[in-house]
Amino acid sequence: QVQLVESGGGLVQTGDSLRLSCAASGQTVSIRTMGWFRQAPGKEREFVTAITWSGSSTYIADSVKGRVTISKDNAKNTVYLQMNSLKPEDTAVYYCAAYELLRGSIYAAGDYRYWGQGTQVTVSS
Repeated sequence: QVQLVESGGGLVQTGDSLRLSCAASGQTVSIRTMGWFRQAPGKEREFVTAITWSGSSTYIADSVKGRVTISKDNAKNTVYLQMNSLKPEDTAVYYCAAYELLRGSIYAAGDYRYWGQGTQVTVSS
């Protein structure tokens, strides 16, 4: 089992920055990739960004490219999502997730096995 705990969400204004954290614990040896997804009201959960467990590779959705950075502190087993120039359309619940599969897609929410509880990000105009 893997436990994921997110933190760092909140209410910000357009143009602000925010950093979300996701601390992983438990059987982390099974994790291949850590991802961030978001879900706005009435919409499907969408991929934001991901990083391999080693931290050697990152993947970013086109919709946030240039405004989002993902990083990992290997000593703390913690993944960070840095978001800059936030827009009202970034408002959503943000989830971190752990991917264990040898096959599948890191862009597909259904292929992630473990999920955090989510943290709300609200961007006011």
